[in-house]
Amino acid sequence: MKIKDRPEFKSKASVLAFGPDVLVAEAVSVMSERNYGAAVVVSADRKPLGIVTERDFMRRLLNKRLNPDETTLSQIMTTDLKMAKAEDDLLDWLRIMSNERFRHLPVVDDQGVIISMMSQGDFVSYTWPELLGRLREQAKATFDVSPSLVMIIACIAIFAAWAVTIFTQFR
Repeated sequence: MKIKDRPEFKSKASVLAFGPDVLVAEAVSVMSERNYGAAVVVSADRKPLGIVTERDFMRRLLNKRLNPDETTLSQIMTTDLKMAKAEDDLLDWLRIMSNERFRHLPVVDDQGVIISMMSQGDFVSYTWPELLGRLREQAKATFDVSPSLVMIIACIAIFAAWAVTIFTQFR
């Protein structure tokens, strides 16, 4: 399945994006108000330069005792961005995100402009129904017994019952 085929992709609110010179305090305020765990830092032409997450605030701001009223997003953002395209395979990205331990994936168009951001949570909503469907199929295949196997089991049961009857008669 492609990323663009997910209902979450189509129904997502617009990406929360800030310029690199926005102060951390302002970004935190907006992110908190809107309940966002991440925001994309973009250039004037909306091309991603980095991403800021709750983890960045903790590790690169609070841990270093920087002042959020004086620190810009460009000073604490993660710049090693992984970016997807809407045509990319969802399961490939879910594996990459899981293996490389990141939870937010900016999605860009062919010009590199941000168009969406998917989270692991968006992908997990896909994988649970898919996983349950596969388990259901596996269980059905496991318990779908062929007629010849049923006959063999029935014969063994009949033989066992007959053997018990004979054994008990000679005791």
